[in-house]
Formats: sequence, structure tokens, C-alpha cells
Amino acid sequence: MRKIFRQIYVQVLIAIVAGALLGHYFPNAGQSVAPLSTAFIKLVKMVTAPLIFVTIVLGAKEMGGAGALGRIGGKSIILFELTTTIALLIGLWAVNTIQPGVGMNLTPSSIDASVLNGYERSLHASSGGVMGFLLGIIPDSAVSAFANADMLQVVLFSTLFAIGLSHSGKTGETAYKFFEGVGSALFGIVRIVMRLAPIGAFGAMAYAVGKFGFGTMNSLFMLLVTVYAATLAYIVLILGGICLMCDVSLWRLLKYIRGEILLVIATVSSEAAFPQLVKKLEALGCPTGVVGIVMPMGYTFNLAGTCVAQVICAVFIAQAFGIQLSVAEQAVLVGISMLTSRGMAGVAGASFICLLATLAAFKHIPIEGAAIVLGVDRFIAEIRATTNMIGNAVATVAVAHWERQRDDVCMRETLGMPPKAVTR
Repeated sequence: MRKIFRQIYVQVLIAIVAGALLGHYFPNAGQSVAPLSTAFIKLVKMVTAPLIFVTIVLGAKEMGGAGALGRIGGKSIILFELTTTIALLIGLWAVNTIQPGVGMNLTPSSIDASVLNGYERSLHASSGGVMGFLLGIIPDSAVSAFANADMLQVVLFSTLFAIGLSHSGKTGETAYKFFEGVGSALFGIVRIVMRLAPIGAFGAMAYAVGKFGFGTMNSLFMLLVTVYAATLAYIVLILGGICLMCDVSLWRLLKYIRGEILLVIATVSSEAAFPQLVKKLEALGCPTGVVGIVMPMGYTFNLAGTCVAQVICAVFIAQAFGIQLSVAEQAVLVGISMLTSRGMAGVAGASFICLLATLAAFKHIPIEGAAIVLGVDRFIAEIRATTNMIGNAVATVAVAHWERQRDDVCMRETLGMPPKAVTR
């Protein structure tokens, strides 16, 4: 029994239940423990940027330098772009089929849009068109990329540094040994921080239930049903299909990373599970080089969970206002969603700001309508972040398989899959 309670996922699950009970029966007390979650997430984010830097640099070295970095990174980006596009189409199909907003008969004047003021300021501060987005990828300095925790900038600098170091010859060996030591120290910090995961999960869940209450989910229940149904369909059909092609069980993989899934659900931050997920994928049989390249790419380019919820919310708002969107208009909406999701990478509160940016660019849907979604955005964010995290794990396993670098014997043993039959 003691061994079970030592498992991190069991501790997190207990913390989630305890937090929910505290928030439900003592709302004020639940909201007051929010700093526990904030502190935990800040501790994780403290090491995420340098950890991404080290994993990319060491990953490129292990896989053979700049050529492997470009090949594996290219495969990752193509996979993420393809799955994100499919996720958007699934979301579009789901919202048109279920039609959660039909019959609400809202008008712009009936919406209190004042709640959007803070988000709109962030939107204007982060907007700058395609050129602004491209220029925003380039940090003012290497230090500023890490100081601002801008993942796009961190990935760019890390990639360029890895390429430069790969051409340094024997003189670079000393640097590689240094970064191996730094990586070991960073994961040592992670081991310490992860002991606090149940406390962070407790604080996050107590705050969410204390502030919003269980009843909040009833107000826009059909929207939540649509988002969750579409996202689960994406996980089962698309990610499950990728796993099937790569000879791995999606169900067993999800069971293996259940602790990280619970942590993301509680904290609504896929970054919270990043360090621990890296180590778990390496233990699964994926080489450090592949994990070190694919995972950082995923936290920058994999926005499937974000996009499927974004397009559903946009069409839901149109339905709520009685706006009929043609097939061509919905196709444009999908294209804009893909662009805005890229442009908001690294922005605080990015997912909801993505929705505002999409509505502002599309112009056929009143941006005021986003206010009706804000009340349940926290519950949408749970499945959104979880889907992105699962997608990163599946992509890493898949790319390792395509690179013929995955230790399938280790993977099958770790996941409890039967040994692969030997063909003669």
C-alpha cells in the first residue's frame, strides 16, 4: 500500500480530489491557496527554457550534428502541421454537427465585453502581422529569450547554437561535457520540484472550483461537450492511428504518462509536465537525441489542442449570434486560425488571445462574443493543454520509430506490451 502512495500520479490524484473538495465547500479558502499552484508552475518554468536549450544541443550531438537536427526537426514540424490541420477540420465538423450555439439568439449589445479589456491589450501588444511574427522569433539578445521565456526564441537560439557547436570540431567536446553536467544539474532540480507537484495540483484545483464552482460547467455545457468530443476523437483517431502505424499502443502509452496527464489537467499548463515527460520518454526507449529535438519543437509548433478548441469556439459564437458561415468562409476561418495560433506562441494567456486574434482578423463574427466563452475557458484549457502534451509524446515516439532509433524491446517491456513476434 505504501508503494502505491509513493507514486506521483496517485499523490497528484489525491491532491486534485482534496483541492476540489476544499474549493467546493470552502470557496474563499480554495481561492486563497492559488499561490501554491502559481509557485509550482513558476518553479517548473524556471528550468524549462534552459532545459530546452540543453536538450536541443545535446540531442543534435547525439544524432550526428546539424544534418540530423534539420532532418528530425523537419519531420517533427511536418507532423505537427499535418495533425494541427486535421484537428481544425475535426473541430469544424464537430461544431457544425452538434451546433451548440444555435438558438441562443444573442446580439452584440447584450454582451458585457468589458471582461475582454485585459486580453485585448495583450492582443494589441502581440499583434504585428506576419512580418511582426517573424521578427518576433528573433530575440533582442540571447539573454532576453531566456529571461522572457519565449519558447520560439529559445528554440531558434538553441538550434543555431547547436549547429554552430557541431562545426567546432574537437574544441567543442569540452563544451558538450559542460552541457552534459548542466543538464544533469537541471534534471536534479526537476526531481526536487516534482516532489511539490501534488501541492501545485491541490492549489490549482482548489482555486478553480472555489472561483468557478462545479455549476459553471452547466452554463455552456454543450460547448464543452463539443470541445471534449472533438478533442477525444482527435486523440483516439489521429494520435491513435499514428501510434498504430508506429507499432505502439496508445492506451498503454497514456497509462504510462498518466501522472503527467493528471498534472497538466490540474495546473492547466503543458509546460508543468515537460521535464518529467522528457525523462519518461527516454526511459521508454526513445533516444535522448530524438527526445531533445522533438519535444522542444512540440512545445512550439504542436497546437492541435489549441486549434481544435479555437475553431469550435469561433463557430459557436457565430451560431450564438445567428450568423450563417458558408463553406468558403469556414475554410478562411481555418486558415486564419492556423496563422494566429503561430503568431501567439509564447504569449501569456495565448490560447484565449488566439481566439480574439482570429475573430479580429476574420471580421464576420463579433469579437464581443468571446466574452461568453471566457466563463468556461478554464475547463476548455484543461483538455487543450492535455491534448498538446499527449501529442508531443506521440510525436516523439513516432519520430524515434521513423528514425529507426527507438529501442522497441525496452518500449514493449516498459509499456507491458507482448514481445514482437520474430518473422523468419
